[in-house]
Amino acid sequence: MGLTIGVDIGGTKIAAGVVDEEGNILSTFKVPTPTTPEAIVDAIASAVEGARAGHEIVGVGIGAAGYVNRQRSTVYFAPNIDWRQEPLKEKVEARVGLPVVVENDANAAAWGEYRFGAGKGHRNVICITLGTGLGGGIIIGNKLRRGHFGVAAEFGHIRMVPDGLLCGCGSQGCWEQYASGRALVRYAKQRANATPERAEVLLALGDGTPDGIEGKHISMAARQGCPVAVDSYRELARWAGAGLADLASLFDPSAFIVGGGLSDEGDLVLDPIRKSYKRWLVGGNWRPVADVIAAQLGNKAGLVGAADLAREPDPVM
Repeated sequence: MGLTIGVDIGGTKIAAGVVDEEGNILSTFKVPTPTTPEAIVDAIASAVEGARAGHEIVGVGIGAAGYVNRQRSTVYFAPNIDWRQEPLKEKVEARVGLPVVVENDANAAAWGEYRFGAGKGHRNVICITLGTGLGGGIIIGNKLRRGHFGVAAEFGHIRMVPDGLLCGCGSQGCWEQYASGRALVRYAKQRANATPERAEVLLALGDGTPDGIEGKHISMAARQGCPVAVDSYRELARWAGAGLADLASLFDPSAFIVGGGLSDEGDLVLDPIRKSYKRWLVGGNWRPVADVIAAQLGNKAGLVGAADLAREPDPVM
């Protein structure tokens, strides 16, 4: 079908990239992320126009962090942008004069990995993104499964702990409160506060106090064998693996693809996740066990996936 543009809406920047049918990014253009909803629409259009210069473009795919309807046109709700029933497709099309589809950003990243990254060769994969929060995507029978209303695969808001920790979504005990970048930092701070003598390496990487601990410090300290940092990763992995075991009971994929910023740590986080997954998998000693593999596309997955989904037929038809 030709070249398409993928758009990734980040907290600080909006990136647009021209992507060919093999998943190669031919050019990119970035603009700062504004603070108001209407200004974000204008910024998306500006990024698209900047990226398309010199290219013949047939469509645009936008990855948006939020609940997107099945028609791939309207954002029902976005937690970090004041979009409520936002007709994003209509507004961007009016500005750029190209066909536009809107996808949930985690769905877009999952599709990018399935088509061009770690999921190549698989028909049935579940992707999770372990970043600040926890997202995901479902590919079954080579199709991205969005659900009847378009809002499936919000894995981060599965209730893992009844009456557990309060989540930003308003519920309690959501999976992302126990398996995410935020959770990792919380674990490390709690442990460093309780046993500072076991956290000397970790504390020295920050300002010397538990409150000064950041995610990057935990990674560095874990690689140096700091007990508190290692234990914090194990706690995150325990919850992540338990959640994957539940998803295996639902979807029975051939592979779980783990993306997001935490996946950049490789086997430091993946090995304990694999162990926890096998520990909690029902009948795990007697059944085939899905692979748990690292994503390959990094922060390009959402942009590439959104661009490729712009070529996909309307899922409602």
